[in-house]
Amino acid sequence: MTDADAGETPPITRTVVLDQTLAEPQRTHRVQVRRITIAPGQAVGLHVHNGPVFGSIETGSAVYQIEGEPAVVLGAGDVFYEPKGARIARFDARDDGVTFLGYFLLEAGESPEIESPAS
Repeated sequence: MTDADAGETPPITRTVVLDQTLAEPQRTHRVQVRRITIAPGQAVGLHVHNGPVFGSIETGSAVYQIEGEPAVVLGAGDVFYEPKGARIARFDARDDGVTFLGYFLLEAGESPEIESPAS
């Protein structure tokens, strides 16, 4: 009989919460992790990253939308992916604000960049 059979919680569980294929192969030399906090009600606006960004919401919530796709509300524990060069139409903090970890995949000598196109 295993712990699970006895109704006990196993000492370690592993759950895949995101398994994302990149649009194109990414040569990654390092990963920079940033904790980012957006004030309640603040909208980031249309933006584009120079590399893929993965993220996980720590606290609060945000409305997230890649241009041309439906908007979703992300809350604590949710994960997201912003493809390299994708137009992120919305990453708007809701009334409770939002804090998240952003994981920036970088090539050697590269720094995370964000561009705000004019529409």
